[in-house]
Amino acid sequence: MRVLTFNIRFENATDGANAWHYRRDLVSEIINRYNPEIVGTQEGRWNQLMDLKERLPEYHLHAPDRVIDDTCQYPTLFFLKGALTILEGDELWLSETPRIHRSKSWDSGFPRMMSYAKLRCAGSKSTIWACVTHLDHLGPEARIRQASIISEWASSLDEPAVLMGDFNDGPDSKTHAILTSQKTRLRDTWQVLGLPEGVLSATSHGFTGIPKKERIDWVLASPEFLVRDTSIIRDDFQGRYPSDHFPYKADLDLP
Repeated sequence: MRVLTFNIRFENATDGANAWHYRRDLVSEIINRYNPEIVGTQEGRWNQLMDLKERLPEYHLHAPDRVIDDTCQYPTLFFLKGALTILEGDELWLSETPRIHRSKSWDSGFPRMMSYAKLRCAGSKSTIWACVTHLDHLGPEARIRQASIISEWASSLDEPAVLMGDFNDGPDSKTHAILTSQKTRLRDTWQVLGLPEGVLSATSHGFTGIPKKERIDWVLASPEFLVRDTSIIRDDFQGRYPSDHFPYKADLDLP
């Protein structure tokens, strides 16, 4: 099973040549090119998600009971039709009032959310959980609190789970430690394979293709999964990039 996390960059009128209407075909091309069973996107506004839904007819957009708000950026799961069956799912705001639309707490600059689903793998009785999220970029306390909410969710599961997203923190952060603790059982797929950290592992690049910051986009998986491969996708289109983040993919087996 291939899992892809992809911050697609919100629609921003100041992006000029990198505005969404110039990039939407590139984003869908990357997804079609790598053909993951599970895609988790971040920053997509509803019109952007509808653009992807139109361009990715082989995928199901999972948005259970979502309150549609044109200005909101939604972490969103897409599932390859025929590969996975959705059994149940939900969405929560990462705040002290998780059922209140666009609620935010602590020092969070923006409302932040998690979206998750329980899935049955095709041709199998096996069930797994998939979750996508996007933690706050401004508030260090908020990221820790938001990670703790996700940690509680992950630790309550009995089935294998995969968590993906833009965590706005590096692999040496407290946020990472919370989400990869013995309590959650989640493991960083990059670290499972012993891959080096540094500039070449960074996932944010500001549309330049030159890595910045550190590895802030992760795919975490419970130990039931065998991690076969991971990579940061740096594909460009004649020097143009589909987003200001590189997508990150992980190939997993569930024995």
